[in-house]
Amino acid sequence: MSDAIKHECGIALLRLKKPLEFYKEKYGSAFYGIQKMYLLMEKQHNRGQDGAGLASIKLDVEPGERYISRIRSNDAQPIQDIFAQINGRINEELTIHPEYQEDVQLQKDNIPYIGELFLGHVRYGTFGKNSIESVHPFLRQNNWMHRNLIVAGNFNMTNVKELFTSLVELGQHPKELADTVTVMEKIGHFLDDEVTDLYQECKNNGLSKREASPVIAAKLDIAKILKRASRGWDGGYAMAGLLGHGDAFVFRDPAGIRPAYFYEDDEVVVVASERPVIQTVFNVPFEKVQELPAGNALIIKKNGIATLEEIITPTIKKACSFERIYFSRGSDAEIYQERKKLGKLILPAVLEAIDNDTDNTVFSFIPNTAETSFYGMVEAANDFLNQRKNQFILTNRKTLTKEKLEEILSVKIRTEKIAIKDVKLRTFITEDSSRDDLVAHVYDVTYGVIKPTDNLVIIDDSIVRGTTLKKSILKMMDRLSPKRIVVVSSAPQIRFPDCYGIDMARLEGLVAFQAALELLKERNLYHIVETVYEKCKTQENLKDSEVINHVTEIYAPFTDQEISDKIAELLNPKDIKAEVKIIFQTVANLHEACPKNLGDWYFTGDYPTPGGNRVVNRAFINFYEGISARAY
Repeated sequence: MSDAIKHECGIALLRLKKPLEFYKEKYGSAFYGIQKMYLLMEKQHNRGQDGAGLASIKLDVEPGERYISRIRSNDAQPIQDIFAQINGRINEELTIHPEYQEDVQLQKDNIPYIGELFLGHVRYGTFGKNSIESVHPFLRQNNWMHRNLIVAGNFNMTNVKELFTSLVELGQHPKELADTVTVMEKIGHFLDDEVTDLYQECKNNGLSKREASPVIAAKLDIAKILKRASRGWDGGYAMAGLLGHGDAFVFRDPAGIRPAYFYEDDEVVVVASERPVIQTVFNVPFEKVQELPAGNALIIKKNGIATLEEIITPTIKKACSFERIYFSRGSDAEIYQERKKLGKLILPAVLEAIDNDTDNTVFSFIPNTAETSFYGMVEAANDFLNQRKNQFILTNRKTLTKEKLEEILSVKIRTEKIAIKDVKLRTFITEDSSRDDLVAHVYDVTYGVIKPTDNLVIIDDSIVRGTTLKKSILKMMDRLSPKRIVVVSSAPQIRFPDCYGIDMARLEGLVAFQAALELLKERNLYHIVETVYEKCKTQENLKDSEVINHVTEIYAPFTDQEISDKIAELLNPKDIKAEVKIIFQTVANLHEACPKNLGDWYFTGDYPTPGGNRVVNRAFINFYEGISARAY
């Protein structure tokens, strides 16, 4: 994605099912869990670089001994920072106490992070500040072991204010109006209720408080707590939690918006936001890693037994398609093929844009995340060229000379690495004209491979705002003097804000929305803007379930092609010499390529939760009233 947007987060949960001595004997170190957590988090660094955190729990420790450790960082390289600190602490203890070297029990008793249960998180700050206080995991502390709650997740809630109000009505005093805090406190409230009820039961059976503690831990019903806590939640989430005594859970939203995968064998239970992360770190095949079903929780009790429990009845699955287009690493077997198919399916539109002239066309991609769809587009282009060759040969087989045949067969699809991002370049000047000049040089281009008669086709995975395209990429491409520049988005037009994790909260920032407004002005239809505003305002006091997305009416008068043409016009720098065309994927092709991830609300306005419709209408009201604020 050439436009920088922040998005998503990544989670990693690991439960070691054997005693630490087992990992020492088999793998040479009782630090096995920490080492695996480093890999699980580092392999997901693409999902968040604003902050990282790790929490660990030691099982079955004596009273007075520390059993929870947590470390967080918002350093420039947060994952490396937290593990450098952990490693430093471990080495310090081993240096001061050489007797710990071979004694696993002494290591567990005296060195932090040497435990059996771990929760890691990498964060992109889409809501709230990027201060250390906003970095997961969050910790809710209590002197009762099973009331300690650690939470981290990949989620955004659309109804944070309502959740906050519900906590106040329960008698709580939440310290912050943020979805992470409100969600954790909601879980914590019902955790407290469950512990209280179980303690009363133990007391009625004549058990002392100390005797009751292990009974409470064994009987604690995590599914019941999550069912009670999640009533009224509206959003996309993959949420993980640890309880102080050793229970753990990962809970996914009923539409399956946010991803979560898990793997279990006789040594570990592991959860991560992406499947290939688990495959790589634990060297297991694709089919061994399962997707956590929507609306379900994977619950791991202190005894190591893991079960799947339905918490909320699943709705129609609307897993985020941007995971497949861009966010998740393309090393996933399914995602790799889906991205290639996105490139293949868009080729017919590309051929139309270049008048089928593949002989005078160079194909390339920008940025690197679009490389896989580029391979698919080129494969389809080669198929097209081969069909054309075969047709010519069959038609002219009686008069075809050997020389002509060799000439025909030697024609290839031309591919080049045209754009290279200069990662070291920083736009440190804030004054607009100077800054724009620097932005124009963020990418270097390859000279000497484009002729003035050539079309230059550049595929990107998506176009959000188009700022980098206008101020940098098109200007740099034009220096190569092609006849025509065709920018191809493997994703459809992004028309609506996201409210489930992606940093696309404001309508006016989307170039497709800007294009629709320009078309409304040109065709004397701008009164639709006021009509939509009035409809949105009338729904402000309705229940979420009654709210309709009226912003779709802004796009209704126009075809996809009309909006694409207007986007090309808006993003075309005035001083550019080449003809510029912009092509977008169709929603139908997106669903064909990514059949398991049908969440497409940012393209279609079809939000998977009622709160989504309220968010898009609020985003439109903010635009109309000139309010620069999030809609959720």
